[in-house]
Amino acid sequence: MLKTPIARGVALATLGATLAIPSMAQAAFIEDTKAGLELRNFYMNSDSRQDGAAQSKRDEWAQGFLLRVESGFTEGTVGFGVDALGLLGVKLDSSPDRTGTNLLPVDNDGSAPDDYSQLGLTAKAKISKTILKVGTLEPNNMALSRSDVRLLPQTFKGGQIVSNEVEGLTLDAGYITEVNQRDSSNYEDLTAILNGASLGGGSIDDFIFAGATYKLMDNLTGAYYYSNLEEAYKQHSFNLIHVLPLGEKQSLKTDLRYARSTDDGSSNVDNKALGAMVTYSVSGHSFGLGYQEMNGDTGFAFVGGWSNAYLVNFVTIGPDFAKADEKSWQARYDFNFASIGIPGLILMTRYITGDGFDRTDGSNGKEWERDTDISYVFQEGALKGLGVKWRNGTYRSNYSRGDIDENRLIVSYTIPLM
Repeated sequence: MLKTPIARGVALATLGATLAIPSMAQAAFIEDTKAGLELRNFYMNSDSRQDGAAQSKRDEWAQGFLLRVESGFTEGTVGFGVDALGLLGVKLDSSPDRTGTNLLPVDNDGSAPDDYSQLGLTAKAKISKTILKVGTLEPNNMALSRSDVRLLPQTFKGGQIVSNEVEGLTLDAGYITEVNQRDSSNYEDLTAILNGASLGGGSIDDFIFAGATYKLMDNLTGAYYYSNLEEAYKQHSFNLIHVLPLGEKQSLKTDLRYARSTDDGSSNVDNKALGAMVTYSVSGHSFGLGYQEMNGDTGFAFVGGWSNAYLVNFVTIGPDFAKADEKSWQARYDFNFASIGIPGLILMTRYITGDGFDRTDGSNGKEWERDTDISYVFQEGALKGLGVKWRNGTYRSNYSRGDIDENRLIVSYTIPLM
């Protein structure tokens, strides 16, 4: 398995970085190095239920290989290290009339290539509890969160610094220049999503963000992020998370989110996004109720290319339930079967409904989505660590996306290498 071209590339890149560091400082660099190969088998079927359409179904099957190598840091006041990410996607089943699942790229003739790959390198430096990374990044914060719900993850190119010098306080800042989509081998310019579609207007430029997360009390955390996608939007995001213990195996979690987005350059972005999610948990059961409201001249804006928007109702199939003036509700239920003696088995199901936004003809837009996830990770025996997930979703709308029925089956297993 490790003889694939992408695996050899990662190994050689990491070896080269190691040899470039003086031998006297290599001890911690090597001893703290971690490496793992994730095998991800992914089948996806999406039916838009449009009889007579040029393409009403998307149906593909692929195998993914995700090789991650994370070095330790050299000794000294400033420690240096390097991370490597090797991604390889292999087509198992596809045809020109069934492409478009985002598991595989699509060539000019409409077919999917036999394979695609990416090699990402990240240089890093550490001083005390502050780490700077430059190169391939996988950010996951309120301002920018990469998508990892297909065969291979979305990655970005840029720099990011995270500091934990003060107990309970995390400072995070970054500068992003390009994105590599989850079904691509190439980096490209950044884009923005607005009202469920790409934002038009002037040329999109670089993305910057800066934020802080602080543990205000043992059970209360607050966060603020500022972000700016040049020539697209500026955004201020706030978050409060409170967990209230209610007794043995019981708690009430409240997640409040607010974001103010305004125009930048030639765009017309104007949005206030308010969201709240309250979840009651007891003995393996979790019952959640969420509400999300959009106000302003436009919907919610965020970095395009399938990145995740920090919204309580950003879910599986629907765009984001965040069009101009849209109001949406969510009801969610989770159950961890470990509470009844079946560890590794987890169920999640949710229903989201939204309305109040304008259709192209000026009438009231409506949409709803229902998702169900069932996942199991084998706990012992020869299959220990093997994960299986079935994800089923149904989306209905009188808006442009129409109706969608979708099924995903994911089998994954990670082999520790170091």
